[in-house]
Amino acid sequence: MKKLFFLALGACLSTTVFGQHQLTEVWETKDLPTPESVLYSAKNDLLYVSLIDGDAMGKDGKGGVAILNLDGTIKQKDWITEMDAPKGLALYQDLLYVADITSVWIIDVVTGNVVNQVEFPGAVMLNDVTIDDNGVVYVSDTRSGKIYQMQNNRPQVYLENTPAVNGLKYLNGHLYALVGPELWKIDANKKHSIVAKGFELGGDGLEPIGNNEFIVTCWGGLIYHVKADGSFDKLLDVRGKMNTADLGYHPQTNTLFIPTFNNNSVKAYRLD
Repeated sequence: MKKLFFLALGACLSTTVFGQHQLTEVWETKDLPTPESVLYSAKNDLLYVSLIDGDAMGKDGKGGVAILNLDGTIKQKDWITEMDAPKGLALYQDLLYVADITSVWIIDVVTGNVVNQVEFPGAVMLNDVTIDDNGVVYVSDTRSGKIYQMQNNRPQVYLENTPAVNGLKYLNGHLYALVGPELWKIDANKKHSIVAKGFELGGDGLEPIGNNEFIVTCWGGLIYHVKADGSFDKLLDVRGKMNTADLGYHPQTNTLFIPTFNNNSVKAYRLD
């Protein structure tokens, strides 16, 4: 009887483990000073990486944006310079939007020219950016617990009482937001429902992977796979070894691109 019990238990454990997604490291690109966010651009098959290169709140002109190829080789490390502490990235048509403490930079990806820098009144630490189908920009302010909306380069507060809000993603008519340890789904009337909750260190990066599923990173070193029913699995736990900041995702190869922040590198992982 005991033998049968342990066999059954072993079968259950195997099903649980092997039924989960797994991450396999593919490459690591080093010598990237304090990378905070990675964005995959389907338009040109490139990766844009925001580089803080200093203090996350320092207005020191040391930050910038680098460009990597999909194999991890550096295409242009100093593509954009003289920023402060750039974080979240979003692309709409040929314009790249970059959150930088209290302003959003707008960069033409074809020419590499900065076309605008919009200051957000009252902002404390702008963090992530997403854009809807009509070009309306949403930006999280983690320190003030607000989400801003920007139309025609005019920002205004869109939603308050979103404590420690970070990762944003507009998807299928809804704004998804990582609000502390929870993933919210926000409709056009600004009403929210909780998709998932219980992320140990609070959410940072957010990427949909299809079928109403998401990958969530936590800056302190955790990566989760969130299922359509709101349950989630822990894919990676590297707490104390490296950070896992605002990720990018390449859907054709199921590859995650993880900025390691204080480890000064970007790591690519295949999601199996």
